[in-house]
Amino acid sequence: MWDFPYDSPSAISELLERNGFAMSKKFGQNFLLSSSAGDRIASSLGSIDGQQVWEIGPGLGALTARLLGKGALVTAFEIDHGFCRILREQAFADESRFSLVEGDALKTWMGVWESAGTPRAICGNLPYNVGSICIARLLEHQCLPPVMVYTLQREVAERLASEPGSKSWSTLSILAQTDYVVEQLFMIKGGSFYPPPKVDSAVVRLVKRDAPLVDGRIRELFLSVCSDLFSQRRKTVRNNLLQGESGARFGKERCLQALSDAHIVENQRAELLGFDELVRLANAFGSLA
Repeated sequence: MWDFPYDSPSAISELLERNGFAMSKKFGQNFLLSSSAGDRIASSLGSIDGQQVWEIGPGLGALTARLLGKGALVTAFEIDHGFCRILREQAFADESRFSLVEGDALKTWMGVWESAGTPRAICGNLPYNVGSICIARLLEHQCLPPVMVYTLQREVAERLASEPGSKSWSTLSILAQTDYVVEQLFMIKGGSFYPPPKVDSAVVRLVKRDAPLVDGRIRELFLSVCSDLFSQRRKTVRNNLLQGESGARFGKERCLQALSDAHIVENQRAELLGFDELVRLANAFGSLA
């Protein structure tokens, strides 16, 4: 195993300079320096010995080394060609349990999924600009491993783990919690990264439910209705439904009938609705279809 001091900013800078490239801001690259945080992230995945694990955005391999140390079979998705060269030729060149998928994970993960199936776990320190998109894509396509652990911008982590009535309760919260129990594990201050970002990060764990909160037969309709309800947070559920796809598909009278059948007050805000109310509404629309 490559013995590299991942907790040393000077060592990271020297490695980058020696290889003739620097970090790209467009990819949102920030290296985690905290050894204790890295150990906690790896441990939060549970037993992964001999198991397939995907890592999104390994960077220079700090978490990768920990995953391999726990016996995992790691498939890493990395967009930065310079980092790929280091991972492939220096860090894990002789590691048979490591495979690298070079390119944008948003474009490459599905091919790996179709050929190799769902892994035991997915993890990664996700760039702030695409973290929520990446997680949403996996959930929307039903790539659902038993556990996922991500380091994210604090705001995104709070949205994933939020509850009804919170300002953070959103379509992302609902999408994630339909299939997973979501828990925010711990915070990581900006100073624990190199270079330090201007915002704090949080580590969030998603553990797959024994059964989803929404019946598969109405899942697509449920998510469509939720998308309408949260499209403009300051508007009422009535206005959002009528102005969204639901209004175009069902018409005004049927939308209002569905709200009535689901016992939802027309002039309230969507963030007050929990899964029981949202599922009732989707079922009400389903009965009108």
